[in-house]
Amino acid sequence: MRVIFAGTPEFARKALAALHASGHEIVGVFTQPDRPAGRGMKLQTSAVKQFALEKGLPVAQPHSLKLDGKYPEEAAAAQAFIVQAHADVMVVAAYGLILPQWVLDAPRFGCLNIHASLLPRWRGAAPIHRAIEAGDSQTGVTIMQMDAGLDTGDMLHVEALLIGEQETTASLHDKLADMGARMLVETLTQAEHFKPVKQPTEGVTYAHKIEKTEAAIDWSLSAQTLSQRVRAFDPFPGVTAQMAGDVVKVWQAHVMSCASVQGAAPAAGTLLAISESGLEVACGEGVLCLTQLQKPGGKRQSSAEFVRSFKGEVGDVFKS
Repeated sequence: MRVIFAGTPEFARKALAALHASGHEIVGVFTQPDRPAGRGMKLQTSAVKQFALEKGLPVAQPHSLKLDGKYPEEAAAAQAFIVQAHADVMVVAAYGLILPQWVLDAPRFGCLNIHASLLPRWRGAAPIHRAIEAGDSQTGVTIMQMDAGLDTGDMLHVEALLIGEQETTASLHDKLADMGARMLVETLTQAEHFKPVKQPTEGVTYAHKIEKTEAAIDWSLSAQTLSQRVRAFDPFPGVTAQMAGDVVKVWQAHVMSCASVQGAAPAAGTLLAISESGLEVACGEGVLCLTQLQKPGGKRQSSAEFVRSFKGEVGDVFKS
């Protein structure tokens, strides 16, 4: 099949690589414009662009595809490219731009999206993070036919995946990326015989974009909720806590199954114990044991390493 691919991060690169290996003719690759990143704020190319250039695939990087938007000349050039490509299908995976109706209608089989959730649960920008944060027991991948709505299109292929108890967004991302790439290739073999299924009207949730402001720990929440959030926000944006005058990132933590708290319940944020096994902190409900942390300007450390230079004391109350 003649395929146009649109995607940006590593999740999308794996799908593009699978498409390329399967022998489909990739007639064009759309990805986000290069943007400054890192300490030096140098322009960085996306994972998708890097792969496309390695394989000699034509790359387009419009800021927008809206013909009446802020970048009409870029959108018009993109339209000319897509029309002249005579693509059978356009595959979209974590692209980051809204596709106008003219794009959805251009390919013979329309536009297919690889979405990392079991739709209609977790429509939107951050389905992997939100599934872990919510404590879901499973997630999966949905290959869907795109329409004008936000992840509302008909489903073509769905597979579920259990979420492990220690699963982070980083580890789950890799599993779902591999799954989505395989499922995409399988779906395209059925292009002439698509059997779209409408999404259920019940169970709709939205995975809103992760904001840096969500990183700060609110100790009034339950230990279980905070444990899920720590895993959900690894690797971005990380969970932060104010400890002994420093803003520390917490990368691993677990709920104390049998916390020994004597007398009245301590205030949320109270440091109950310090040991090489972890820092035990009282929460709104339960106790959270912090086992991997990172000091400002430092690297991730086990609690055994961290406590050697930690200046806090039992009884300290960390601010939310």
